[in-house]
Amino acid sequence: MRTQNSSDIRKLVFVSILLAIVVVSLGAYTRLTHAGLGCPDWPGCYGLLDVPETSEQIAKAEQAFPDRPVEPHKAWNEMIHRYFAGSLGLLILIIAFMSFKRRAQGGPVGLPIFILLVVIFQAALGMWTVTMKLMPVVVMGHLLGGFTTLCLLFLLYLRISNYRVPGGDFALKKYAKFAVLGIFILSAQIGLGGWTSSNYAALTCTELPICQDGWAEQINFEHAFDLIPPEKDSYEFGHLDHASRVTIHVMHRIGAIVTTVYLLWLVFSIFTKARSAFFRNAAISLGFILSVQVTLGISNIWFSLPLGVAVSHNVVAAMLMMSLITMTYSLKRKI
Repeated sequence: MRTQNSSDIRKLVFVSILLAIVVVSLGAYTRLTHAGLGCPDWPGCYGLLDVPETSEQIAKAEQAFPDRPVEPHKAWNEMIHRYFAGSLGLLILIIAFMSFKRRAQGGPVGLPIFILLVVIFQAALGMWTVTMKLMPVVVMGHLLGGFTTLCLLFLLYLRISNYRVPGGDFALKKYAKFAVLGIFILSAQIGLGGWTSSNYAALTCTELPICQDGWAEQINFEHAFDLIPPEKDSYEFGHLDHASRVTIHVMHRIGAIVTTVYLLWLVFSIFTKARSAFFRNAAISLGFILSVQVTLGISNIWFSLPLGVAVSHNVVAAMLMMSLITMTYSLKRKI
């Protein structure tokens, strides 16, 4: 019975992971199509559960929100994201309830409940994203909340999956702490990416590898990383000056270099010292995803942020983190 119960929850968690990836993708798509305020209210859209479409609905909507004319394509982008996010929240609620109900049969309980709390806070961030008119720190927090939800679900899936690494790679145990450090470094880099996006600084630097000529003279940290910005009617399309945006973008570029070098070292170290095929394959997988992510980052600059590449850059960042979590968890718990 315990095996069947664990299998049921594991299937739900797997589905929730797939749904979370869709939600992260839709969140990036919504942000990159400038649809974050496609619906000026929350959780509905101009007071409806869907998007105003008839002439009467549009007239009422624009009368209620005269500063936000109805743009159906942007509104649908936002509402589809909310539908999927709401579905994910309900699924996580079911997982938490089932885990708590079956706590006497073993299995993690604290982690599912914690994920539920994260999702509740994530919903609040979604609301504040709209009510605070795309304030950068809230938008970045919402992005990081989506990544956190996905990664915690993936960690839960690892926790309830029974596997043991064959081959006696006890010498790799010391790399667990370096893998944990890698998670912190990658998290900081994802945060820098979120800050770059939420401040509309993604296209500020148009040349490689750091920025166009003269970038060093423009670096100015005075306001580039202010979490509380000046009060504005809206932060859509950004509020910072050019120098501040250059600073943000350059820090993201430097962070990318640091992250890439560190993860490449970790991949090489584990691959060359591993005795088991499991860790060699894990290292290859991590290195491959890292190479794809670097290629996407370069493509964003080279091709001026094409939508498909920019969305993929977000999704592959999540895949890179999940690959690193697998490596770390296996080093710490499964050797």
